Amino acid sequence: MALIVQKFGGTSVADASKVKAAAKRAVSAKQKGHQVVMVVSARGKKTDELLTLAAEITDNPAPREIDMLLSTGEQESVALMAMAVHELGEEAISLTGAQIGVVTDSSHTKARIQDISTKRMRKALEEGKIVIAAGFQGVDEDFNITTLGRGGSDTTATALAAVLQADECEIYTDVEGVFTTDPRLVDQARKINHVGYDEMLEMASLGAGVMHSRSIEFAKKYQVPIRVRPAYADGEGTLITELVSDDTSVVTGVALMRNAARVSLSELPDRPGIMNQIFSKMAGRKIPIDMIVQDVGSGGLAEVSFTVPEEDLAEALTAAGEAVEAIGAGKVQHGTNLSKVSAVGNGMRTHTGVASQMFQSLADAKINIGMVTTSDIKISVLVNRDQCDSAVNAIHDGFELDKEKAASPAVGRTHSPEKKNLQADLERDIVDQLSSMEDIVVSEVQLDDTQARITIRQLPDEPGIAARIFSSVAEGGVMVDMIVQNISHGKNASLSFTIPSGDLQHCLGVCEKLLETYSGSEILSEEHVAKLSVVGIGLRSHTGVGEKMFNAFSEAGINVRLINTSEIRVSAIVSAESGKLALEKLNEAFQLS
Repeated sequence: MALIVQKFGGTSVADASKVKAAAKRAVSAKQKGHQVVMVVSARGKKTDELLTLAAEITDNPAPREIDMLLSTGEQESVALMAMAVHELGEEAISLTGAQIGVVTDSSHTKARIQDISTKRMRKALEEGKIVIAAGFQGVDEDFNITTLGRGGSDTTATALAAVLQADECEIYTDVEGVFTTDPRLVDQARKINHVGYDEMLEMASLGAGVMHSRSIEFAKKYQVPIRVRPAYADGEGTLITELVSDDTSVVTGVALMRNAARVSLSELPDRPGIMNQIFSKMAGRKIPIDMIVQDVGSGGLAEVSFTVPEEDLAEALTAAGEAVEAIGAGKVQHGTNLSKVSAVGNGMRTHTGVASQMFQSLADAKINIGMVTTSDIKISVLVNRDQCDSAVNAIHDGFELDKEKAASPAVGRTHSPEKKNLQADLERDIVDQLSSMEDIVVSEVQLDDTQARITIRQLPDEPGIAARIFSSVAEGGVMVDMIVQNISHGKNASLSFTIPSGDLQHCLGVCEKLLETYSGSEILSEEHVAKLSVVGIGLRSHTGVGEKMFNAFSEAGINVRLINTSEIRVSAIVSAESGKLALEKLNEAFQLS
């Protein structure tokens, strides 16, 4: 007998017929011998209707009252679902977040889970009932109703699956599963059979927003297998788990964040502590920062750029202005109508030529690149928004993602008799961790002191330059790690990248030969640098990781030369001599041994 959590979104319970269809799925699983917990969202457009009604009464509703209002949508859904299950001859009990025992902090409209009780759910399951839980909601310590914000029902489902040690968490939605890219943009988009947690975190915006990254964070922390399935058919959907090496594709998908804005701070003093002052201001205003790019300084001056959601631009510019004032130097610029396009795949860790192929695909489509940042499984570029759809199509075609891959076997938790006997202990262990269930989880800080850096300046700012450089590097058999390109100034651009130290002279020869055709370009290099990476879960959905990282560097007097970021990693290049000290200080900052 397995324990299965089934989550149904608003479109899957929009009317009576869909409520009945969802109930049939749960009853079918129950009749196969499984224990079933359903997590249900508000019906259809109910949340939007309630917000519209509130807006007709006041322009400035209290967040507490918004939570009180919106929570009624899920309460309606769970009651209707319980009635539907009863009609099918099975016992069910509907529970609000408070009745379950979902305890959150007091951040109304965007609360974070602190504790979940399993006692009432376990009792109902043992009595043979289907538990129907209201998604999206909980209560704080004073019993005020709270809501979990965007992706809240997915978050509830994966959190309940974690504390109950569920065999699988099924997310029922109005698409077939997770796709190689948004099928509304690319006709040839293909459903992915099996994807890893890390890839899914990086591709959080794929498949028309199938899942929010916060729920994937829960699943990865507590190793909950997730299956994204269609609510309207019996398809197997997409399985999300840890991947083994045999499962990896070089590139798995192409992600798009359409509405991005850029903030750039230039003419900054190139000295320790500057990045800390900038990102402490951003964290103080809880601004979610995405791409962070800092290239090597020149003439004693440095420049850093980052992207934010367009709706946060005004607040980010205010924070940037405060940082420049505190530093006593610098200029703030910004850009709008931008989009971030990313290629994601676990196989990037071991294959050369991925950057070359991506940049060539964009060059062939005559798309210019504004910024570049990378992780070990993702390459992201910033492009003009009017070209973002073309960029997604070009990259998808370039990596031939429309071609079918071999199906992966079904994977779920296996419960041996020994493990089943330990289930109660495991459950208690997880519940004990829930006081920090949604905290940042930095699993490790990594030091790589085997890399060299190459910086190329005074390049023409035109499509195809990056493609030619990285094609030559790939043809030379050199594995590129970090790639950083900041915004261009005038007609010139610059980029930096890191490679194994042993390949430096060979790579310099390759680049110098290529650049003979570009008069005025120059190549700078360091044979030994130190790359520090903070790796973990929650780095994107929490705003303080960069602040803590750069504060550690600042207190140790360590200057940062390059920065790039992803959903699960923040990396910085410092001098080779500073590497071990930086590792020590970051371990202290994140309380790692």
